[in-house]
Amino acid sequence: MNVQRTVRADKAELQRQAREEAYSTALKDFHPGAPRLFQNDTLWPWFERLRKEEPVHYCSSSPIEPYWSVTKYNDIMHVDTNHGIFSSDVSLGGILLRDVPPGYDYPSFIAMDQPRHSAQRKTVSPMFTPAHLDELAVLIRERAGKVLDGLPRNETFNFVDRVSIELTTQMLATLFDFPWEERRKLTRWSDVSTALPKSGIVESAEQRRAEMDECAAYFTKLWNERVNAEPRNDLLSMMAHSEATRHMDPDNLMGNIILLIVGGNDTTRNTMTGSVLALNENPDQYQKLRDNSALIDSMVPEVIRWQTPLAHMRRTALVDTEIGGKKIRKGDRVVMWYVSGNRDEEVIENPNDFIIDRPRPRTHLSFGFGIHRCVGMRLAELQLKIVWQEMLKRFDRIEVVGEPKRVYSSFVRGIESLPVRIPA
Repeated sequence: MNVQRTVRADKAELQRQAREEAYSTALKDFHPGAPRLFQNDTLWPWFERLRKEEPVHYCSSSPIEPYWSVTKYNDIMHVDTNHGIFSSDVSLGGILLRDVPPGYDYPSFIAMDQPRHSAQRKTVSPMFTPAHLDELAVLIRERAGKVLDGLPRNETFNFVDRVSIELTTQMLATLFDFPWEERRKLTRWSDVSTALPKSGIVESAEQRRAEMDECAAYFTKLWNERVNAEPRNDLLSMMAHSEATRHMDPDNLMGNIILLIVGGNDTTRNTMTGSVLALNENPDQYQKLRDNSALIDSMVPEVIRWQTPLAHMRRTALVDTEIGGKKIRKGDRVVMWYVSGNRDEEVIENPNDFIIDRPRPRTHLSFGFGIHRCVGMRLAELQLKIVWQEMLKRFDRIEVVGEPKRVYSSFVRGIESLPVRIPA
């Protein structure tokens, strides 16, 4: 108990220092997209101050090109739902704060404008219909049970590796009909595709290139097999047999593959881990959940808001325009900070509190809005719901016994490791 008290005191001191730094730094020197803020989980006072004092902020002091930060819920909605004004096209820089590096500018439907976007997105949307999700639910429950039954008792283990990665990677392998014994390649490619140079995930640009080339070669082989076979019910076969996607060039194919891998891997796995962390940090909520498992239905969207697994999406202004009284020029990069909008006091009551029985838990930005709203969001929610149903059946609690190690990224708000223990 003394150790936990010390950890809480250390965290409180870290947040106090972050707050002091955020409120003593001139707004003109703000770089809210600095990855260290996300790795240390000290981003909150920076965005709090922007929401209060300059909700649409121009950063000219970052080591990358200047960018606009949009930090309030309704302004983010305005950008997200006006795709005729704000482009996500990869040719203009794509969807990330940093421009896509040369050689990685794979067009995917999330990084495309109309009309190509909807034509390609519709190809994979049958995977996520209610009828198909009902079929997948049976599989998810069976696999979750096996993974959870294999966990040790009274022994520290990494929840990220043993549960979050394993379950999400199994689902990805099913969605792609990917060779089962090699499914962890999907996790690795997802991590490499979003890794920043200082993240420690890859040692060099050359290594990153080599691993992405391996991914492209592997999926090209699978694609050639599917395109010459009868249509099947997996994402690759759906794309191979649809008029909108069967003639994609190799870069477009690779872009959509990476999009679907990252979408299916990073978001679900980090929210799954984040749910265990959030409940441990809020023991009253954990008790509430144990007392009433029906609260899983509202806890799942609350966790997705709380974690915000993808912290931002970027757009590029197609014309001169205005947001929140600020003049945005054609060609400017505009960053929607979902992680900030999800803590906007004007829209969400007590946004800094984790409350599993919120009256309107789906009021959050984590899946985006408009034409780019996450195509797999119902599957993500389903996975989280079933995993928690199965965990509550088996364990009175899962205890976090050490600090989470967070990802060095201002895009993926992820957790690399979380030491936990299940009491016998």
